[in-house]
Amino acid sequence: MSINKILNNIDEVLLMGPGPSSIHPSVYEAMSQSTLGHMDPYFIKIMDETKAYLQSILQTENHLTLPISGTGSAGMETCFVNLIEPDDPVLILINGVFGKRMEDLAGRLGASVDVLEFEWGTPVDVDRAQEQLKQREYKILAVVHAETSTGVRNPVPEIAELVRDKDTLYLVDTVTSLGGIEIATDTWGVDALYSGSQKCLSCPPGVAPATFSDKAGESIANRKNKVPNWYLDMNMLTSYWEGQSRVYHHTAPINMLYALNQALYLIMEEGLENVFHRHLENHKLLVTGLERMGIRMLVEPECRLPMLNSIHLPEGVDDAEGRRRLRQEFKIEIGAGLGPLAGKIWRIGLMGHTARPENVERILAALEEILP
Repeated sequence: MSINKILNNIDEVLLMGPGPSSIHPSVYEAMSQSTLGHMDPYFIKIMDETKAYLQSILQTENHLTLPISGTGSAGMETCFVNLIEPDDPVLILINGVFGKRMEDLAGRLGASVDVLEFEWGTPVDVDRAQEQLKQREYKILAVVHAETSTGVRNPVPEIAELVRDKDTLYLVDTVTSLGGIEIATDTWGVDALYSGSQKCLSCPPGVAPATFSDKAGESIANRKNKVPNWYLDMNMLTSYWEGQSRVYHHTAPINMLYALNQALYLIMEEGLENVFHRHLENHKLLVTGLERMGIRMLVEPECRLPMLNSIHLPEGVDDAEGRRRLRQEFKIEIGAGLGPLAGKIWRIGLMGHTARPENVERILAALEEILP
């Protein structure tokens, strides 16, 4: 059976989990346009425009700004594989699943990894990080901005101040935060950053925005050893994404980049501040409705993410059965807990195109039906 026949038999699902998010129709339309060659002059114009959109949304002038061909995990690997050489000292601040992934990847690359771990559902403690930074000179300090496994916003600007006058490179995961809350890359002093297309950008998964400061670029250029991952080597990717004479590196996902370009255009058209305000207001609407039903939030108000809301599973509710009913009866997808929070929380996403009052009202009404 063809994929079209299969999908035509599936009702549209409202994506309110930790990603992907719902997609604007114009993004699907862009994705369906005729494929150009990856060296076509018109496609290169699209590449340049996409890069400019990313620089605006990331609030950066970094010339090393581009979408990596792959999901957010490829963005993570791009940052680590280009910056780490064997035995480099790396400090990772961990309070959820995606900080643990950073630790795993840095270890695989042969780094000398130290970690500071914090209780899941709470933010990174800046004072503890400061004390650890006094113990050793680190090449890289890494943290997740928006921890998707818990819904915590980490104090990325405050952590940045700890290494502003050091040689340490500051690396930040913004997979869930980009397009939903402010990311002031240059003002904060972030040296390497990666994200994903499928969260608050409301684009299908498959490309990973990334940016590197001049300081990070110099570190890459002055490596003692070649970047061990050929596909993600920024030295070669830069030659494809920059300058008048583009050098072929790999066949870019042409139609995915059409989609990303349109998704970024929609954010620019709405205006960054308006987009951030929309996410926050719908978050408040959701929290008010949940609290009225007696449902408790996992994260304290001052460090909650507006786009990822973790709630304590109400007493007497079966985790899998509740999510199954939402999906089957109400055509709504939400996320389960991960790691130590598995079976204890649900994660409700309000990301990008999903962050709208009618969607908040729809899930609150569905929860009223399935909760005892």
